[in-house]
Amino acid sequence: MIIRPVLAAAVALALLAACQTPEAEAPASPAEAAPAASEAAAPAASAWTTIAPGGDTLCATGTPFTFHVREGDASRVMIFLNGGGACWSGDLCDLNTEPAPYTPFAEMDSNDPATKGGVFDAANPENPFAGWTQVFVSYCTGDAHLGARDVDYPTSAGGTATIHHRGKANVQSALDWVYAHAPAPQRVFVGGGSAGAIASPYYAGIVADHYPQAEVVQYGGGAGGYRTPAVSGLLETWGTFDSLPDWPAFAALDTSKATIEDFFRVTAARHPEMRMAQFNNVDDGVQQQFLMLLGTMAPMRGLLHDNLAELSADLPHFRSYSAPGTDHTLVRFDRLYTTEVGGVRAVDWIRDLAEGRDVATVSCETDSSCD
Repeated sequence: MIIRPVLAAAVALALLAACQTPEAEAPASPAEAAPAASEAAAPAASAWTTIAPGGDTLCATGTPFTFHVREGDASRVMIFLNGGGACWSGDLCDLNTEPAPYTPFAEMDSNDPATKGGVFDAANPENPFAGWTQVFVSYCTGDAHLGARDVDYPTSAGGTATIHHRGKANVQSALDWVYAHAPAPQRVFVGGGSAGAIASPYYAGIVADHYPQAEVVQYGGGAGGYRTPAVSGLLETWGTFDSLPDWPAFAALDTSKATIEDFFRVTAARHPEMRMAQFNNVDDGVQQQFLMLLGTMAPMRGLLHDNLAELSADLPHFRSYSAPGTDHTLVRFDRLYTTEVGGVRAVDWIRDLAEGRDVATVSCETDSSCD
């Protein structure tokens, strides 16, 4: 696939702005307001601690990887895979061709949970994860947390961009911390936003293997519309298939045609009772821009509809929540507490999901409120 440099630069500029928009500048719907007060105060939360695991971990350009933990109830663990774009060619990965459409360093505000709202706001009494142990996995490898390969990408300027796609090693270091500090949790929520949402079903399966006694729930936000044949090439480039769990469904997977949705199917085959879920805005602007960068110009809304319909048909425990608008992801932002579709508040839907209760599929298509 050839991407024209001008188009790539233009889309990359928009993507960088979207991926690194500070919380206060996130788009808000007209109905967005302060969350309703609650009589029950949230439990006091500990401060965030930054962990530098070392070892094989690394960010894209060779800088150190770090992740963040806020310790709470060790029987209830939330693991969140952060987002921040992706890269798969020299001109997209090279920081000298700014702006890049991905977050290249762990030590950036976009990777700091203390700057986030939503489920990371411990002061909000409606927070579904108040009191839980929270692990925030930073993202700095451009590979949707799935890479296992260092790649030398030629640039159009005649140079080389060497990128360390160490997503798997980085996430594993965070999981190792979880395994050591929460040896026997009852409940684990494995979630992700944007690029992290892509990887969330894969890691939910890994975590469920490690914790057979726990109820593991998967959630992904802002990555349901990538219905494009380019996906399999990206996964191959990053080394996603270089090291996979010894699961029969992976052995049967045709990696040359692999899709993001296949991670849901493979994990569901391994753990058929796992509750799995997605949130998307039906006209998500960031997903639409990445689709353009991948050579797919079709409206994201239709692609999302088809992906969700197939997953719902294939997986009996899969649910989705589709909201109107162009916003990108949900749980890192305070719009978690104000988003509502068909009388169902997103925060209540997330809470029920996290607690292992069955939730209904919610869509603005049902009541024609998408527009």
